[in-house]
Amino acid sequence: MTEKKRMTENTMIEWLGIELLTLEPELVIARMPVDHRTHQPAGMLHGGASVALAETVASVGSWYQIDQATQVAVGLEINANHIRSVHEGYVVATATPLHRGRTTHVWDIRIRDEQERLVCVSRCTVAIVPKQR
Repeated sequence: MTEKKRMTENTMIEWLGIELLTLEPELVIARMPVDHRTHQPAGMLHGGASVALAETVASVGSWYQIDQATQVAVGLEINANHIRSVHEGYVVATATPLHRGRTTHVWDIRIRDEQERLVCVSRCTVAIVPKQR
């Protein structure tokens, strides 16, 4: 089993159908289906699903860069501006780090539809905390 699969198994990431495509120190890319799992009642992408996708790429990006034996990466703050609605297909989140400190990381996340149109802009702060033993 790959490391990416192992870290997402039995989580909201797996439930929403989020797939990690790229996991590098300077870039995290993931895609998520726009379907019954991610729709709001009007049949379009739920803003909360976009935020879940944004926090996923930021948190995974931070997790990838810490000492996983002694630390965990957890979302501390997130904001999102929803620009465009999406009714079907996939959205792709691209995250790049703005700051990587000892105790916090800040990520810029852009979510686009399959036509490369901007759907959501987000910024997420991730706290780096000691792992509970």
